[in-house]
Amino acid sequence: MKNTVKKIIVSILQFEARQVINKYKPKIIAVTGSVGKTSTKDAIFSVLSPSRHIRKSEKSFNSEIGVPLTILGCDNAWNNPIGWLSNIMHGLSLIISKNEYPDWLVLEVGADRPGDIKSLTGWLKPDLTVVTRFGKTPVHVEYFKNREDLIQEKAYLVRALRRDGKAILNYDDEDVRAFGEYTESSKIFYGFDGGVIKASHYHVLTEQTGKGNFPAGIGFFVDYAGTPLALELFGSLGKHHVYPALAALAVGYAQGLSPEEVQAGLRAHVPPLGRMHLIDGIKGSLIIDDTYNASPVATIEALHTLQTLEKVTRKIAMLGDMMELGAHSSEAHREIGALAAHSCDILVAVGVRSRRIAEAAMDEGLSEKNVYQFDEAQEAGVFIQNLIMEGDIILVKGSQSIRMEQAVKEIMLEPEDAGKLLVRQDEEWSKR
Repeated sequence: MKNTVKKIIVSILQFEARQVINKYKPKIIAVTGSVGKTSTKDAIFSVLSPSRHIRKSEKSFNSEIGVPLTILGCDNAWNNPIGWLSNIMHGLSLIISKNEYPDWLVLEVGADRPGDIKSLTGWLKPDLTVVTRFGKTPVHVEYFKNREDLIQEKAYLVRALRRDGKAILNYDDEDVRAFGEYTESSKIFYGFDGGVIKASHYHVLTEQTGKGNFPAGIGFFVDYAGTPLALELFGSLGKHHVYPALAALAVGYAQGLSPEEVQAGLRAHVPPLGRMHLIDGIKGSLIIDDTYNASPVATIEALHTLQTLEKVTRKIAMLGDMMELGAHSSEAHREIGALAAHSCDILVAVGVRSRRIAEAAMDEGLSEKNVYQFDEAQEAGVFIQNLIMEGDIILVKGSQSIRMEQAVKEIMLEPEDAGKLLVRQDEEWSKR
């Protein structure tokens, strides 16, 4: 019964979204890929919003229901029937009456199952399609026959571009670079290895603490179609945070924005919560909160970032299960464990699948006395309170359903600020 009702609601909202698009004719920027969609969408918004009337997907609204909700400007009503009825009525009012509506939409588009994006592009034709990255084992591959099928599903957004549209593609990802062959539209590439928007000289920004230098953000240089720019992003870590900024710069370039305009826009950009976000921890420690979600490529990047940081006291990795990997799950978790052995001094594994992480880390030489395993995130957080020392840097990461933000809440300096600093703090998540 619930599935039937959901299908009816989705059908109504999609119908309304189509009518709204046809009526108001906004320019559409579609963002897809397996890693970095939300960060990229937010960075694009930061660059364009000073000069455009623009709306973006809230949080990570990227599903068959999330995209229509963004188009209609509605919130997710979760299990509230009155809320869904209100959303439907709002959509009708947009269609029937003349309302103020954004000139631009930035839509995050994901694919949980085969056909998701193909169906969407039956009625959604982007003006710009931005493709981020895939990696060796993309997230959500569980319901696809293989990795290639998932990648081809995402390619529909490039194939669906309007004739005068533009494809904004990550040059550094071979699969994304190949998407340029799928469209007659213009292509703009970005990356470290090539493209009209090209980054270099990535470095970690630091600040002095009682025990030494703690990381505070990242800096990098960009060749913006021939103009050099120096950029800094505070509050988050990781070379992979450069890519959303580059994609946003590429969109700005496609829209004819000056170097000064795009640089000013990015200064206002704050990477989304739960993506390598820096939070003060108890006892003078520092938390790298990467708890929004976890795919193999993102977890590898997080561990590489931890590995390259200057050590103050110790490095601790709290790693939860990575979900939706299907037959790739065991191998992917073992790969993470092997890397963790060379990236941290203490490993805390959370969840059934993460046992493979712990096993592989010990096989790779991490001492058994420095490896801890737990079933629940909160339990792990409470336990590690007694282990933490001043100067420790603690990476926390895992898939959504493992709720690793609960571990962060146990070890953050000011847990009363969890509602502002952590992901999944709204009322609906508290019921799960």
